[in-house]
Amino acid sequence: MLENSWSSSRLTSENLGISEIGLSFLRSKGVFKPGIHWKSSPYGQLKPWNPEAIYNIKLCKQALIEINDKDYFRFAA
Repeated sequence: MLENSWSSSRLTSENLGISEIGLSFLRSKGVFKPGIHWKSSPYGQLKPWNPEAIYNIKLCKQALIEINDKDYFRFAA
């Protein structure tokens, strides 16, 4: 049985222990890839030009594990 693997940015940030702004930063730096780690929410949006992102927590955790400390500091700069 398939389960819903997509979660809100709030729930994802709580699970990963990083802020929602941090999630956005990781998206902008390409750590989280569109369609794999995150996608636009399919639910109605009040601001269609700035859609809410939803995340696959399991794949996001895996992506964070795969980057090493050196890569982290490259993204943080």
